[in-house]
Amino acid sequence: MAMVDTGQLRLHVQRMSPPDGRPVTATAVLVHGLLTDSLASYYFTIAPPFALAGVDVVMYDLRGHGRSGRPATGYTLDDNIDDLEALLDRMEVTGPVHLVGNSYGGTVAFGYAARHPERAASVSLIESEPATTAWAPKLGAILDRVLHELAHNEDDAIAWISANRGHNTARLAKGAARLARETSLSQDIPASGVLTEDQISAVHCPVLGIYGGDSDLALLAPWLESVLPDCRTVVVPGHEHSVLVEAAGTVGGHILSLIQGARSQETSAPASAPAAAVR
Repeated sequence: MAMVDTGQLRLHVQRMSPPDGRPVTATAVLVHGLLTDSLASYYFTIAPPFALAGVDVVMYDLRGHGRSGRPATGYTLDDNIDDLEALLDRMEVTGPVHLVGNSYGGTVAFGYAARHPERAASVSLIESEPATTAWAPKLGAILDRVLHELAHNEDDAIAWISANRGHNTARLAKGAARLARETSLSQDIPASGVLTEDQISAVHCPVLGIYGGDSDLALLAPWLESVLPDCRTVVVPGHEHSVLVEAAGTVGGHILSLIQGARSQETSAPASAPAAAVR
């Protein structure tokens, strides 16, 4: 475990480099989602095969999550982008990086690419989207539901989750309730600044969107391809928002192909994922 002091708070970071002294071919920065998520969702899924393929992998817990510091305030999207910027500066990661973000982490990753286009080699959005005017109220509604269903009726909600989703999910939900109750996160994120369509379309690095076929976010795929100059999307049938964990081989295969510059595979899914629909 490593802790990096950004000057504002301490972030928990894990770095997974190619084994046995193999040369580094690229650097990927993996950003996780909100509330019940942490860097563990990458550590146990796509990070190991990335490292084996020669990628230097940087994972970290967002502020308020996992083992990172939990300030009472300061949870806007810009605060999280500031954290990513400071983290890479402290770690002296100076070259362009491949940004990978799951759910809210993808919004952070895309925001970083929009702010620092020269430092983004590519962006992979897993069940995610840029911060648009529609994004903010949607996140606000989700967080409001969490605040009221978990934070204000925690005992009943946790008991139901434990009985129907298992003890580990209940443990994560309990932590999410505490984060929502004890910090300004649920107010700060809906109040975050958003990007205009011109700012979104100004991101010229390759962008990959990966969505579960049963997820509402899959409907964003045509728009994302239309607004970005270099974008392709992948829809994985039979999955919803948890596609990263449930179909890690498929998700990781597509992202690794992008990182390695395997553009010849754009119109066909990897051998390990024949069911994926590539747009």
